[in-house]
Amino acid sequence: QVQLVESGGGLVQAGDSLRLSCAASGRTFSSYAIGWFRQAPGKEREFVAAISRSGYSTSHADSVKGRFTISRDSAKNTVYLQMNSLKPEDTAVYYCAGVRLYSEFRPSQAYGYDSWGQGTQVTVSS
Repeated sequence: QVQLVESGGGLVQAGDSLRLSCAASGRTFSSYAIGWFRQAPGKEREFVAAISRSGYSTSHADSVKGRFTISRDSAKNTVYLQMNSLKPEDTAVYYCAGVRLYSEFRPSQAYGYDSWGQGTQVTVSS
């Protein structure tokens, strides 16, 4: 399994931007679909965005569509989540997750992934 480490979280004001990074170890990163999920206090973990192994296929939750963008840099073994126009309801711990696939599929359910990072806190004040 790949090891994943998130970074880039912090405390920002509504309307600000943040870029989260998910750094992966191992030489097989290009074989992994990567997803971003988030979990707010007292709520279930929810899907945010996912990207296929090649990076050509992406998906975003309706709640973040048009504001968040997932991308990957295979040379750096890193997946990014660019978050613009942040809202207080975006406050959560953000996790990246990975699964090795032999297709361009990019799961949008947490059970579709078998490697998880430790999470990074994003807090958006109003």
